[in-house]
Amino acid sequence: MAVRLAVVLVVLAVAGGGTWLITRASAPVASPTTTDIPALSVKAADVRPGSIAPVSAVVAGGADQQTTPQSVHSTADPLDDWAKKVAAVTGVPARALRAYGNAELAMRSADPGCRISWATLAGIGRIESNHGQYGGAVLGADGRPSKPIIGVPLDGSSGVRAISDTDGGRFDGDAVADRAVGPMQFIPSTWRKWAADGNGDGLGDPQQIDDAALAAGRYLCAGGRDMATPSGWWSGILSYNNSTEYAQKVFGLADGYAQSAKAVRAG
Repeated sequence: MAVRLAVVLVVLAVAGGGTWLITRASAPVASPTTTDIPALSVKAADVRPGSIAPVSAVVAGGADQQTTPQSVHSTADPLDDWAKKVAAVTGVPARALRAYGNAELAMRSADPGCRISWATLAGIGRIESNHGQYGGAVLGADGRPSKPIIGVPLDGSSGVRAISDTDGGRFDGDAVADRAVGPMQFIPSTWRKWAADGNGDGLGDPQQIDDAALAAGRYLCAGGRDMATPSGWWSGILSYNNSTEYAQKVFGLADGYAQSAKAVRAG
């Protein structure tokens, strides 16, 4: 029990804004640009920005009674059963759902006014990396893809922002230009600011999906944002990627995931 409590305290400390944790990169190597772009196959929802937020669906397993965030080292994890059921109706890997759900719980404790939803995090995860499966990667039981997920070089070429290297290649393997990294596609400088330890191992790794999902939650909740309101939700998503089409795609995914999960819960 003492060990479990310590793990929870670590997660909450980081979710609450701590940036002291050691960050780690999973041996990144800058690779050729893949033609597998997860967002291309996603249809943008026909919804006006700022008009509505996706429906809400709480994480099951007692989470609506303020269940504490779970460690991946738990022997009895109430998120597992929920994740398996929701995976069956959404097509989202259960391991990824577990990370999104855990991030919601951690943020619910650290910043209850934000009301970030696991479904929104799942929508972003689908757009950014197909839930840690970008470029043929397989998401492992430890929450890490079978190979590091590294985006295109942000070198100012056609359709790409220009962001000079900020990490010496530590996270993205590129010492010339920055590249987005991990399942939630963090730019190295942004990761350093919002790094999180979602699995309670004392490290913040942008390639590890529990860490990445919690960091995304922290980022979206910044500045007292309420992600359950139309204005707060759209503001948060557009801060992640300032594209209306991007936000509409995330909206459609998040709304669909939440609707499916509600059906499972009702059944």
